[in-house]
Amino acid sequence: MDDPDFYQIAAGVEKARQVSLKLNSAVDPSEIRQYLGELTGSVIDPSTTLFPPFYTNLGTFTKLGKNVFINHACSFLDLGGIMIEEDVLIGPRANLTTENHPVDPAQRKVLVCQPIVIRKNAWIGAGATILPGVTVGENAVVAAGAVVNKDVPANCVVGGVPAKIIKTFN
Repeated sequence: MDDPDFYQIAAGVEKARQVSLKLNSAVDPSEIRQYLGELTGSVIDPSTTLFPPFYTNLGTFTKLGKNVFINHACSFLDLGGIMIEEDVLIGPRANLTTENHPVDPAQRKVLVCQPIVIRKNAWIGAGATILPGVTVGENAVVAAGAVVNKDVPANCVVGGVPAKIIKTFN
């Protein structure tokens, strides 16, 4: 927050708040996609669906593939970058958080950002939390309520706190 360029982030956060208010009161799917596109700075494919409310601190660092479904009350803190590939399902109240702070109290106000990548055809269950620096592999399933702090291999199910592999499949 002491960075001289932080004002640019603050301006983006304010814009995200204003656009989010419009998005979260919209009911028409095309209008919702329009506001989501305004948040992300990209055109949202008509095959992508978002059920409001949706929460983000910026939105400009989120990229969405085609045929993505994002259920109610999801939160994306995207300063580190969020890439969601095609055919991904995200359950209600899922949290994708690319930002963290050091444990050392003297450094606690420092923001450490790492990207999150959700690969093609993955499913993020209700209330799951994906932490900074995590890649969820193709076809993987993150069980409801899981807290994912490590990469998830393709073709497996993870669950728990912290998430561990429960089973694999072809």
